[in-house]
Amino acid sequence: MGTTSNYALRLPASLKTAAEEVAREDGATLNQFIVTAVAEKLSAMKTAAYFEERAARGDLAAFDRFMSRKGGEPPRDGDRLP
Repeated sequence: MGTTSNYALRLPASLKTAAEEVAREDGATLNQFIVTAVAEKLSAMKTAAYFEERAARGDLAAFDRFMSRKGGEPPRDGDRLP
């Protein structure tokens, strides 16, 4: 991990207790648990923003043309679902 910084985090006592229990069960410190939770949340938010941006660039007419095109080869033996 690169450079770190300190941040005084104010958690309600019940939330801190619950986080400590989960961290302990996972074999991590409370700090490791919080760092991981923040990283996961950032990743989820960045992923959602990426897909929103990609969807905004989508061309539904092109998608419809692609999906309604004449197909290629039919599925081969063993390619069909049971």
